This record gives sequence, C-alpha cells and structure tokens, in this order.
Amino acid sequence: MTGLDTPPSTPASSPADPAKAILTTLRGVLHLIAIAIVTAWGFIGWPLPFPGILTGIGFLALAVLLWALFLSPRPVLRTDRFGEALVELLLFAGAAAALLVMGVHWGWALGFGVVAVAVGYIAASRKR
Repeated sequence: MTGLDTPPSTPASSPADPAKAILTTLRGVLHLIAIAIVTAWGFIGWPLPFPGILTGIGFLALAVLLWALFLSPRPVLRTDRFGEALVELLLFAGAAAALLVMGVHWGWALGFGVVAVAVGYIAASRKR
C-alpha cells in the first residue's frame, strides 16, 4: 500500500465542542427537571387519590409529549428556532409557575426560570 491509499485524517476537534456538549447536557437535565416539577405539581396540587393521580399522570404525559414533539434531540415536528424557543419557554414558565403554586419561595422559582431560559438560549444559539 502506498501513502495515497490512506484515508484523510480527521480534523482536530475545535475547542467549542466540549462546551457545546456540556451545554446540551445541561439543557437536557433542565428539561427533565422541568418535567419532574410539572409532574410533582400535578400530583400535589389536587387532592389524592382520584383527581391527584389523574392530573399527575396527565401533566406528565403532556409534558413528555411536548418535549418529544418539539424539543428532543430528534424531534418529531421540526420547527424553526423561534417555535422551538417558544415551546421551551412555555415548558420552563410552566415549571416556574408550578413551583410558585406549590409554595416554593419566589426566589427559587425565579432563579430556576432565569437559569433554564439562559442555558436554553445559549445552547440553542450554539446549535445553529
């Protein structure tokens, strides 16, 4: 074999790749936390057993469905970046509102909302 038959070498990864991976992972974790908060609100917000269990399961199914349709790594319905940002903002706003309704101090709800939206914005802007 001669040197001409060797495949081209892969380019060195850019220094932004680890930051992009960390932001994407953090964004996914924040999505999971938001879904868990909305689900907990569904279970806690109504009296158990009858309406509480149904609303908890219903809000879990709705949040996971919206995430799978629009925000997953391979979404079923592809939208432009504004549609994706709107659905993500609604998910995080719903989670922050659920924290407030559950009686969590407003500072924690505001902090979660601001951090989640900021990470989502930065991760989405690096994705494109």
